[in-house]
Amino acid sequence: MQRTEPKTLSGFMELLPNEQVLFNQMKEKIQKTYERFGFLPIDTPVIESTDVLLAKAGGETEKQLYSFTKGDSDLTLRFDLTVPLAKYASLYTNNLSFPFRRYQIGKVYRGERAQRGRFREFYQCDIDVIGDGELNIINDAEIPSIIYETFKELGLDNFTIKINNRKILTGFFEELEQKEDAVNIMRIIDKIEKIGEENVKSELRELGVPEQAVSKIVEFIRINGTKDEKLDKLKKLNVKNEMFNEGVQELTDVINYIRLFNVPEQYFDIDISIARGLDYYTGTVYETFLNEHKGIGSICSGGRYSDLAGYYTDKKLPGVGISIGLTRLFFVLNDIGLIKADKKSISEILIISMTEDLKPAIETANTLRKAGINTEIYFDNKKMKTQFKYADKLKIPYVIVIGEDEIKTGKLTIKNMETGEQEQKTVEEIISIF
Repeated sequence: MQRTEPKTLSGFMELLPNEQVLFNQMKEKIQKTYERFGFLPIDTPVIESTDVLLAKAGGETEKQLYSFTKGDSDLTLRFDLTVPLAKYASLYTNNLSFPFRRYQIGKVYRGERAQRGRFREFYQCDIDVIGDGELNIINDAEIPSIIYETFKELGLDNFTIKINNRKILTGFFEELEQKEDAVNIMRIIDKIEKIGEENVKSELRELGVPEQAVSKIVEFIRINGTKDEKLDKLKKLNVKNEMFNEGVQELTDVINYIRLFNVPEQYFDIDISIARGLDYYTGTVYETFLNEHKGIGSICSGGRYSDLAGYYTDKKLPGVGISIGLTRLFFVLNDIGLIKADKKSISEILIISMTEDLKPAIETANTLRKAGINTEIYFDNKKMKTQFKYADKLKIPYVIVIGEDEIKTGKLTIKNMETGEQEQKTVEEIISIF
């Protein structure tokens, strides 16, 4: 028989069980945090009609799509969770309560060049608040409080949520008579942390921005100081542009509201260079960085958009949201050692039967499982030493041994695998320990 070499496609992540346990724990913590803030779950199809997904796409995104035909249908794998949300909100507008607070955790697909830490199939964990016609600015401030709570739940401590407002940038560029190139300028300055100030200047010049405007743009995005000092400096620029001043006011409100949500000051800051590359962001924007590992880029980003579903409906649905790229985040944190995949089993107890009659072992396992304790039974007829070795290798914390004596007395031998201590206890006493 000719054998096929087992291989996994490049850009697709497969984990060993101990890593998958940790990955699932991270996903569950994110989900529970989202739910704690009242977000409702939705799930959209992985495959959508190509014309639906492409209504909003174009350029680089279109090149990265996984598309195929089945019969007369032109189909595409979803490349993010925002476009499916736009479709969903348009389709079920009459069934939803607004503001609509939704979360979705699911896989998306992008045919970009696979490289270390970049994947073609990956999980995104999104939340969005969508309004019917309007959406209060306080929603933009709640989002950073959710980012803060989520990353603290994941055990991360040294991170900063960078915040800006695209109206400030758009208004400033209009003031410099660079309105036509505003989006391209934003894309360039958004890369300042990656490519540096000189390369930003060079790209602005290549775009055709006059030298005087280049200097003003770089000086502008380098405004420094505390959050309140930065806001004060923005106001003192005396820019007459209406959109600029609206953006400064919104940013001021967001910062003040974030404080109401009790997010400690060291976890959020204003960064005028943050623009987000995507065109549909129209107001507040966020990017979150690990302070000691800024080279890995933003680990959570998003922002405010004035009209989520304009490509699908006449109804105006403004919103604000964020996305965590969980697959990449897991890879990066595991790679730099900020998380460790030590747990190799989800079993809390392994039952070893010393008798051929497995009924007592199965009954004990049933009782423990009903009490919510993850329990497995070792069924193979191996030496006792091998069975204990199995528990030790998988780091199962407790082993229960059931032999003739245990069956007679009703007291089971339970061993703590970490300390080596053994005790005789009833099933009820064991349940009370857990």
